[in-house]
Amino acid sequence: MWSPSPLDELVKGQKAGESRGIASICSAHPLVIEAAVQQAVETGGHLLIEATSNQVDQYGGYTGMRPADFRDLVHRIASEHHLPADRIVLGGDHLGPNRWQSLPADEAMAEAEALVAAYVRAGFTKIHLDCSFSCAGDPSPLTDAIVAERAARLVRVSEEAAGADAGRIRYVIGTEVPVPGGAHETLDGVAPTTAEAARDTLERHRAAFTAHGLATVWPRITALVVQPGVEFDHVQVVAYRRERTAQLRTVLDDEPDMVFEAHSTDYQTHTALTELVEDHWAVLKVGPGLTFALREALFALAAIEDELLQPERRSRLVDITDRRMREQPSWWQSYYEGGPDQQRLARRYSYSDRMRYYWPDPEITAALNLLFDNLSTLTIPLPLLSAHLPEQYRRVRAGRLEATPKSLAVDRVRDVLRDYDQACRVNDEEYV
Repeated sequence: MWSPSPLDELVKGQKAGESRGIASICSAHPLVIEAAVQQAVETGGHLLIEATSNQVDQYGGYTGMRPADFRDLVHRIASEHHLPADRIVLGGDHLGPNRWQSLPADEAMAEAEALVAAYVRAGFTKIHLDCSFSCAGDPSPLTDAIVAERAARLVRVSEEAAGADAGRIRYVIGTEVPVPGGAHETLDGVAPTTAEAARDTLERHRAAFTAHGLATVWPRITALVVQPGVEFDHVQVVAYRRERTAQLRTVLDDEPDMVFEAHSTDYQTHTALTELVEDHWAVLKVGPGLTFALREALFALAAIEDELLQPERRSRLVDITDRRMREQPSWWQSYYEGGPDQQRLARRYSYSDRMRYYWPDPEITAALNLLFDNLSTLTIPLPLLSAHLPEQYRRVRAGRLEATPKSLAVDRVRDVLRDYDQACRVNDEEYV
């Protein structure tokens, strides 16, 4: 049975020639979620927010949250800001054997099946199937046939977990899937997926679904992930060049229920985001770009704190965060190359923002709370605010924003979301 989804209207509009899209918020940080909720409240649009398999899984992921916990967090923040639950779409990102690549394929896929079932039972209705990762004993890279076969297995589990509500699930497929969270290595350009490869992906998945008795699910595949030639690493961004995707973007012309989904769109310019939406990448994923903006805001607030308080009263957020990253290096050490000075700069400022893995750390959380408490008891001088957060200063001066630390940090994240909503044409107004 088919149940309507807010994503259906997006696809319908794209097929009718409208340049409409939606930002997919891929972050579990409460302040990022709050920024996304506030943005949706202001625009009147839907909020698509996704948990990634390494953030949230059946064991807790690196955030300590299971799918139901993430759902509850999003709904609590939405309720606080009066965003109705029916305007929220919860998605699961990169659901597959990614977390268990060191295991033999059968064991890894059993974990992936449990992962998908947990997401579906928690009410997630957008399921991105990512079986592109090789497991122990697998060939590397995997063939499209193997990826499609494993994706079909996960669809069957998803449908069974949803039961009578299976019609509400929308799926995302694709074998040319960018690495979650940005490239590990320094990039030297990124080639778009070829039209031939994208068509082969579609046919391999269609055949696998049919072989598993899942042909009726095909109209609920909302998006195909292909590489439009966008990516970022630690210090550079590979920009979208639409002339390189002329053939690729015709691939879905004969798929009435499907659009493209673009991953790693973080740090693209407003013009590039707009062109992606015009070229049928209707779902634009963004994650590290949001926590990057949050980090900028928090470091700016820490710099303001340094100007206003004596050393013994300061939160020392920047120093504590860097120390905890050095004491627990597993989330960044294999990513950041070079000597100590280069690694220090990368830990604090890189586009890949490995710092986002450390915000749940209790010591860092305590420092952040102290920073907010300290600045909440003070009036931040406007010239000092202008020096460190100029866009937020402008909104404070105009009476559109409170000069409280939390409001300032959340609004800095919304700067990123404003670009996405303008590119997706959530409404025709310019956000200021």
